[in-house]
Amino acid sequence: MANHALLNNVEHKDVKVITKRSAQYGDNMWYSMTFPQEFRSAQAYYPIFFTKDPGTGKFICAALFGFAEQENLFLNDDGWHARYIPISVLRHPFLIARQTVEVDGQEQEKRMLTIDMDNPRVNSDEGEELFLEFGGNSEYLDRMASIMEALHFGALDGMKFCERLVELNLIEPFTLDVTLNDQSKHQMLGFYTISEEKLNDLDVSVLQELKEKGYLQAIYMQIASQSNINNLLDKKNAQVAATAV
Repeated sequence: MANHALLNNVEHKDVKVITKRSAQYGDNMWYSMTFPQEFRSAQAYYPIFFTKDPGTGKFICAALFGFAEQENLFLNDDGWHARYIPISVLRHPFLIARQTVEVDGQEQEKRMLTIDMDNPRVNSDEGEELFLEFGGNSEYLDRMASIMEALHFGALDGMKFCERLVELNLIEPFTLDVTLNDQSKHQMLGFYTISEEKLNDLDVSVLQELKEKGYLQAIYMQIASQSNINNLLDKKNAQVAATAV
């Protein structure tokens, strides 16, 4: 259970965050959320698909790291082996909370940075400091605040992106049947992709609308990212072969 606290330089002046990538810190995830503005960087390494948020039932964009729960094929004892890590992974142990404040007699919603005090990355002995000696933000904390802002707006745009794809009936189920070199078989369920056939049937005016929103480029990047499935298979085969020795 997360224990999120509003971040401040009094209660959290001695708090540090471990930034090492490791399964013990929760990096053994098999996918994470991504969003259209991140596709250019993410699709260079990860297959991008869609899955349903278990909390809302709505589609989200997901960068895939493995073929099963708690399997991150980019992760080993030496860290995370890809030049780009999605910011929904980098943001831990932080989260944005919404707080209603009164400004000039009117209520406004303000975004506040929180930290999960029960996260294994959070401690007082090692890692990145959050605050400087006299209370100012550290460079690390400022960077994380910027990441959280990017994630906030990226998630909102990702939601609109998925909603438009649903309206256009472009999202279809995707099932992956995998046979490894040792002849073991695996099936990956619960993910979705874009129907290229339905995409090709779209009216020119709809394609123009998608282009103007930046969604057409995101669509093609999502489709192109599927070639990274082969890279995942190579990593999985190498992992299986290493454990068999």
